[in-house]
Amino acid sequence: MLHEIDLSRADLNLLVLFETVLRERHVGRAATRLHLSASAVSHGLGRLRRLLKDPVFLRTPKGVVPTARAMELAAPVADVLAGARSILATSTPFDPRTSTREFTLGAPDGASTAFLLPLLTRLRVEAPGVNLRLRQLLPPGDGRAGVPSWEPACAELDSRTLDLAIGPFDAVPARFASETLREEDFVIVSRRGHRFARAPVLDSYCAASHLVVSQTGDARGFVDRALAGLGRIRRVALTVPSFFMALSIVAETDLLAAVPRSFARVHGPRAGLVVIEPPLSLPRFQLRMILPAGGLTDAGLAWLCSAIRQGSAPREAATRRPSGPKRQVSAATSAPPR
Repeated sequence: MLHEIDLSRADLNLLVLFETVLRERHVGRAATRLHLSASAVSHGLGRLRRLLKDPVFLRTPKGVVPTARAMELAAPVADVLAGARSILATSTPFDPRTSTREFTLGAPDGASTAFLLPLLTRLRVEAPGVNLRLRQLLPPGDGRAGVPSWEPACAELDSRTLDLAIGPFDAVPARFASETLREEDFVIVSRRGHRFARAPVLDSYCAASHLVVSQTGDARGFVDRALAGLGRIRRVALTVPSFFMALSIVAETDLLAAVPRSFARVHGPRAGLVVIEPPLSLPRFQLRMILPAGGLTDAGLAWLCSAIRQGSAPREAATRRPSGPKRQVSAATSAPPR
């Protein structure tokens, strides 16, 4: 017979403490969020260590880091707390008009344009007390098919350091709920007066120097694979880790960059850039929203997902690429480098 744990002797508030310290990675910040003193949080961690027979969190000069055992427990603890919150929510339903909740979202900067501004508009009107924390999300892989590029994002969803993530995810593990928000493709941006803008043909594109968005500095991406299929190459003179940085540099140089269409539509004119249809067929990708499957029982998260869904609907068809075959690509090949 299995040894049964006497829950009456266990303080389940320690699970909330565990979740908060795991999210904040800092005792002081966790104390502020929990409306406790730092000493109370430290005392609670001591009790948690004795209960779990593990150090749980190790101190560093910048805060704390979870042990391997803590990371193993992150998803099960989050599921337990999500279930408890779902039960309690039946008596105190989420009301966006009065809520002061904070949601943490992860997305590449090139994808955030598709949902962030409409979401902020809706929050201002319907949920003025709700706060957002948006984190830059880029895959560490090199963009090759088959590389599990988005595993770090999945790990953060498991540990609940992210409430949800939005990006070009392809194969989504079964433990997550997934929804396609829109389909996206890429355009080319250049400074005004660039030679390619005057003659946007393949020869002038290949003759130009290019900028690629890549977190790792890998210069070869899906554009290069598309060119290779035509027996062509290009010179990548610079890689940068974000799309916003790409726009600012392209605006001041003769470099060209491939960026998501919706991102270029919103931010290109502000940077004084010209948006040009690519002179070759480039892949399209699906922008997806994912979150732990149990998260949909959380009325607040369900409301947030609905708000993102409505704000992410594609604009009129005129903004889409007018011609060219559709080609689906994996999350790995639709992610940087480009």
